[in-house]
Amino acid sequence: MRFASRTSLNGVTEQPFTLGEIPGVLWTPEDAVGARPLILMGHGGGQHKKAPGIVARAHHFVAEGGFAVVAVDAPNHGDRPKSEEFARVLAELRAGILAGGDNSTQLATMHTFLAGQTVPEWQAVVSAVQELDVVGVGPMGYWGMSMGCGLGVPFVAAEPRVRAAVLGLHGVHGLAETAARVTAPVRFLLQWDDDKVPRAHGLALFDALASADKTLHANPGEHGEIPEFETGSSLRFFTRHLG
Repeated sequence: MRFASRTSLNGVTEQPFTLGEIPGVLWTPEDAVGARPLILMGHGGGQHKKAPGIVARAHHFVAEGGFAVVAVDAPNHGDRPKSEEFARVLAELRAGILAGGDNSTQLATMHTFLAGQTVPEWQAVVSAVQELDVVGVGPMGYWGMSMGCGLGVPFVAAEPRVRAAVLGLHGVHGLAETAARVTAPVRFLLQWDDDKVPRAHGLALFDALASADKTLHANPGEHGEIPEFETGSSLRFFTRHLG
């Protein structure tokens, strides 16, 4: 793991890094000493590790909760090269969107394609970050909306270190069997007027999660219009489960 120069703002230290070919960012409390719980954040489709929503929530979780937060560019996103296979899958998804109607099948194909590479990469990043004195091997959480949920469900299902997850803005298509292996506590966010994910599909994904401790938070608004208060609610959720 190679770190670039660090910067600090409002009590939060930001450290860009690379792990092999994976570019990422680690946020920790400024002048932090000792171990703390870690939260991995997954960005949305077409976004990257420093998308405004990721950075804002990372700063909130660090400054208000004392957590360490890490985000990386998903394969074929951000600073990473785009493969020909990804371009083909993306073209099929865009064609489905332009044609109108339900594009759940194309979206599931895209996320399945990415998840095969993403899950082991995220596991490697978590292992490397937890070797740092300022993080340590302790409880871990996951936060991811939209594509961050589509890739997050397979990650949470495969990763026993995840003690709690905030997921949402995604449907059940292609994830039902995987969701049935998710047993960590989950807070699921759903936008009631989502213009990209049919409401019934989001509700079906929540129902498919095997977690005994799961809560559905439904708010009015379209895809991505998550109310600001849900950030504070997510922080309280992580604090309760991660300490």
